[in-house]
Amino acid sequence: MNRRSFLQSGAVLSGGLLISFTIPQANKLAALGKTAAAGFAPNAFLNIATDNTITVYLSHVEMGQGIWTTLPMLLADELDVDLNQVTVKHSGVDKAYNHTVYGIQITGGSSTTWSEFDRYRNAGATARILLTQAAAKRSGVAIQNCKTQKGIVTAGDKKYTYGELAAEAALLPVPQQVPLRAKTEWKYIGKGSRRIDAGVKTNGEAKFGMDIQFPGLLTALVAHAPVIGGKVKSYDATKAKAVPGVRQIVQIPTGIAVIADNYWAAQQGRKVLQVTWDDGPGASLITAKQTTAYKKLAATDGLPAQKKGNATTALTKSAKLISSEYVFPYLAHAPMEPLNCTVHIKKDSCEIWTGTQLPGIDQVGAAKILNLKPEQVKINVAFLGGGFGRRATPGSDFVVEAVHIAKASGKPVKMVWTREDDMKSGYYRPFFVHNVKVGLDKNDLPVAWKHNIAGQSIMEGAGMFGPLKDGIDDTSVEGVKGSPYLDSVPDHYIGLHNTKEVVPVLWFRSVGHTHTAYVMETMMDELAHTAGRDPVEYRRSLFKNHPRHLAALNLVADKGDWEKSLPKGRYKGVAVHEAFGSYVAIIAEVSINNGKAQVHKVDCAIDCGLAVNPDGVKAQMESGIIFGLTMALYGELKLENGRVQQNNFYDYRIARMNESPEINVFIVDSNEKMGGAGECAVPPTAPAIVNAIFAATGKRIYNLPIMNTKLTLKA
Repeated sequence: MNRRSFLQSGAVLSGGLLISFTIPQANKLAALGKTAAAGFAPNAFLNIATDNTITVYLSHVEMGQGIWTTLPMLLADELDVDLNQVTVKHSGVDKAYNHTVYGIQITGGSSTTWSEFDRYRNAGATARILLTQAAAKRSGVAIQNCKTQKGIVTAGDKKYTYGELAAEAALLPVPQQVPLRAKTEWKYIGKGSRRIDAGVKTNGEAKFGMDIQFPGLLTALVAHAPVIGGKVKSYDATKAKAVPGVRQIVQIPTGIAVIADNYWAAQQGRKVLQVTWDDGPGASLITAKQTTAYKKLAATDGLPAQKKGNATTALTKSAKLISSEYVFPYLAHAPMEPLNCTVHIKKDSCEIWTGTQLPGIDQVGAAKILNLKPEQVKINVAFLGGGFGRRATPGSDFVVEAVHIAKASGKPVKMVWTREDDMKSGYYRPFFVHNVKVGLDKNDLPVAWKHNIAGQSIMEGAGMFGPLKDGIDDTSVEGVKGSPYLDSVPDHYIGLHNTKEVVPVLWFRSVGHTHTAYVMETMMDELAHTAGRDPVEYRRSLFKNHPRHLAALNLVADKGDWEKSLPKGRYKGVAVHEAFGSYVAIIAEVSINNGKAQVHKVDCAIDCGLAVNPDGVKAQMESGIIFGLTMALYGELKLENGRVQQNNFYDYRIARMNESPEINVFIVDSNEKMGGAGECAVPPTAPAIVNAIFAATGKRIYNLPIMNTKLTLKA
């Protein structure tokens, strides 16, 4: 009995129809440009119960990006049901879910919607065909005379709900191929929809990891080393144990855990806990010294990530030479819901409740600590109060930490990180320095480009995907490597220096594009002004062989009235960038007041291929723009003797509501390959803003954040 027939039999026993989602492996590999392989990869499951309940179990997680709505839209259109008839739940962990483009169960890389587009539609269509066949068989009406609508099959003069037919449909052979509905028949896809999870998130019914509570559950806070990479030498828990409500103090590999009846008691106990630390080599880390060292390194050629011709020689022959040096600080992810994880260890099993982007990796990490098999560890995935990559830790840092605490204490424990914990003891977007030299010809077009980058490798630190190919971490150079601007540059060199630090680094929302897009788009603006040409027109001349970049640029230039004069004191900047298969162009409008920039308006155009849920795409553009605005204006973590100087939102600022600009989003009508929407608006936001600042001040900003630069209007 194969897996599919087993699932069908199980559905019969439970009185319903259970469909496994499948998609040809060839389709997935083709999307990656790899050789197709035979076979199918199960994903999530659709269950239609006899009481008409339709449930979809998602192997991807909802963390604000809207897949709780978008994926059921795909299914509802093919199943022919109203979206409000569908109940959505997070799935558990299973190797069967390792069908993603990364080969593991993960939510990340802006890949969920486009990678699941065929799978979910096929699941809905398969169920609809089986239910229609069951209705035809029961009624004696020819199948071509059976019609579906809103969860009901009409066969002649008889009507059957899907629930009535579910058990019979489960006994029928599953068709290997099913016809999918034409675009003209779509009710939801491409039309936009309100979010399914909006209600429960508004009234407080939604369960996040922080909401987990049950009798006997204790709360734990961990005292981490104040210096990155530090270790415990010794500790005295006398005062901490005297705090009312504190139950235990245990040492774990990452520090000392204070376990108490509630958060307040644990926090008070941690405050008076006395720990002697071995600071280790991290004590020598100082941001100013790191900047100097990285600048020196980036002034030399790194490992070749992309090269053509001889950039060094071509630069000496150029009519003009433009040189720039960029510095990007460490950044914290700062999701609104601080990290947390609840662990209950039993005799031969363990149950975990948390919001995670990597549930399968977390399951394996927990099992290893407890000497259990992975299948003995149950992961209950809650809603995530923001992720941005921080909840996709290859080493399962916060989950592993919680498991260690529960194991050492012998009690069910909810471990909570404060905002300060994550700022000072977490993972970060790496520190980077770029050194760029561009040679122009007599027409002020680039003919030579030498670009070296220095920074830590995220992929090398993750250790999930094997050794780096030729020493190149693509997440460090993405956005420069493969840039459309380099297509017409006959001599160019992109070099990478992978630096080593004790600072733990991790993918961040839009990963390497956070710094590479800034460099490419501010540099392109500088070249345009050097040439005395309009920044939009200059880019158009370089995008002549890149229609999707051009389409986004043209749309935002049109809708954003690029050529229209602005009121006195307002200035515009533009940027265009591709990330995660989507092409985004942004125009930012700013003013300068009291030495600071205020962003008044942002116009955004995106070509993401088919926009399954245009409302969701617009929401993600707005979200990415605010995220990019925050990064541009305020994003910075500083190190002094290995200690992170920032603490919470009072000194690691995020954009506030009163700083939010008017945002207009325009979607390119596109039939091109689908891309992601969760990250692609972040990269071009900062360069568009600083290009507008240049228009106002005549001054280039090479070091982020903007708040460190005193701005003065040009005379």
